[in-house]
Amino acid sequence: MDSNGVVEWAVVESDIGPLMLAATETGLVSVVFHARPEIRDAALERLRARLGAEPVHAPGSARLAEPARQLAAYFAGTLREFSLDLDWSLTAGFNRQVLRELARGVPYGAVSGYGELAERVGQPGAAQAVGAAMGSNPLPVVVPCHRVVESDGGIGGFGGGLETKRRLLALEGVLPQPLF
Repeated sequence: MDSNGVVEWAVVESDIGPLMLAATETGLVSVVFHARPEIRDAALERLRARLGAEPVHAPGSARLAEPARQLAAYFAGTLREFSLDLDWSLTAGFNRQVLRELARGVPYGAVSGYGELAERVGQPGAAQAVGAAMGSNPLPVVVPCHRVVESDGGIGGFGGGLETKRRLLALEGVLPQPLF
């Protein structure tokens, strides 16, 4: 495999636990929550299978330095909008369309309903498909699927767990900070 196909990864600490970041030459390709060894190993296996490359552990990687810096600033409350090169190759079709609209159109501190996001990509009635797209988001936090909630005020599901979703929404001022 040529150097274009190299996938570099590292685990960084965050306010919501360890995050595994992976990047290609194109950009950040994956963010994985709760990156304990068993979860990390499963994520590496998925990257291997989907990208056809052997992920390289590269904690000092220049490719990962900026994503790590921006995530740290986000959790510190000093960054509201990520400006990273993203590699969208782990998502395609409707899911990619929805995730790109989410990244572009739902800013920090705002939320969108699943149905509203479906309408924004010209697929009214596809709220459940939007939910599936959120569940398959390879770039959570950076592509803010935590900002998609149920129209009745429910918080909705979340791949990182509801506690993580609540903490992200509290960080952005959408929900009150938990008392403990």
